[in-house]
Amino acid sequence: MDLIDRTAFKLPDDFARTLDMPHDFSGDVREISAYLQEKGTFEFPVFPTNLFAAARLEPGNEYTGYNNVWVRDNIHIAHAHYVNGHVDIACRCVNALAFYFYTHRSRFETIITGEADPADPMLRPHIRFNAATLDEIPVTWAHAQNDALGYFVWLFCRLANEGFIAVQSHEWDLLGLFALYFRAIGYWQDEDSGHWEEVRKVEASSIGTVVAGLRELQQLLSSPVRAGVERWSETIANKDLVDMLLQKGHTTLKQILPYECIQCDPDKKRANDSALLYLIYPLRVVDNDMADRILSNVANHLTGEHGIRRYSGDSFWCADYKLLQSQEARTSDFSQDISTRNGLLQKGEEAQWCIFDPLISTIYGERFLKTRDERHLRKQIHHLRRSLSQLTGPGSGFPEYRCPELYYLEDGRYVPNDVTPLLWTQANLMVALEPPAWPYGIT
Repeated sequence: MDLIDRTAFKLPDDFARTLDMPHDFSGDVREISAYLQEKGTFEFPVFPTNLFAAARLEPGNEYTGYNNVWVRDNIHIAHAHYVNGHVDIACRCVNALAFYFYTHRSRFETIITGEADPADPMLRPHIRFNAATLDEIPVTWAHAQNDALGYFVWLFCRLANEGFIAVQSHEWDLLGLFALYFRAIGYWQDEDSGHWEEVRKVEASSIGTVVAGLRELQQLLSSPVRAGVERWSETIANKDLVDMLLQKGHTTLKQILPYECIQCDPDKKRANDSALLYLIYPLRVVDNDMADRILSNVANHLTGEHGIRRYSGDSFWCADYKLLQSQEARTSDFSQDISTRNGLLQKGEEAQWCIFDPLISTIYGERFLKTRDERHLRKQIHHLRRSLSQLTGPGSGFPEYRCPELYYLEDGRYVPNDVTPLLWTQANLMVALEPPAWPYGIT
């Protein structure tokens, strides 16, 4: 009996019945992917600018602001399309982000020259902006997000390294500005708001993302595609600078990991954070031993019945959030003061997110492909089942088969929040269901 026969993918009876899905997919998750594609799970509406809003919002939920562009979310969406063979979509998205950053390059230049104070997040490069016009949004926001900038450099340079993007002269200049900016802020010791846009601290998930970007940039600088672009190394930045920045980042990561933040301030110190999973995949910044420690911490401290918590004590969309918070307050800037929101949280009632289970499934899928260890395959299947069980069903208040941002407690039961479907969740699930994540036909 072959391996797929022994581990045939079967959905739980109650889940298959609830969503009216075939119970037995005969071990071929491509059937599941095709089924969900037919149901509209993987629709990614794109603006004429080739960028994606963070969510496909239902009427009345525009207050969340998720109709705007987030750089981080767009990179994960672009990467998912790249993994699934839609490289043209990924390139158009990343090129659009490059155009946005170049248009607003003064944000980098004034920090580099010292004319602007990076302590003011509104003076930093903006990582959330208008999807249709590429204009900045004149609302106070936690724009000190080094991870978002690192993600852009990572995927832009990766696509260039693989020959999918031809780097133009002004884009070389832009990459140089990123390097000089990372030096100017001392990214390896800079307090930023990171993946979750909250209290600024020195966090490994942000440092690791910048390291991933610099590593791809380092490779690009050594590649044949750079021939004839010597002006970049002479007047803007140079390979020695990138090497130095990488060394600083690696040194700091060794000091912090597997924790997210080791600063003494109790409002900043954090042992476990699910954002660290991205250093395993797709960034591949940590080795297997460190990856094991991060996965173990997430499994033991952050995993819930309905999803995975971002971190212990996370008050975003805590129990009865819509009752306790006005629309304006629910998605406001919490980077300056989170104490009021934290006062609403009861222990153990953190929201449980849907972006992490498909990510973990992909991580274990890659491990199985490398090792053929069936323990990894079982964990891959387990987290894929969890991911599928998070799709909206009848009575959820949303169309069926949609990917929520998270589940939170409302009147004592876990329900999807208003950001449904979140395109970041869709992207992670799409990767988890497609090559190279799944061992099709392995015997």
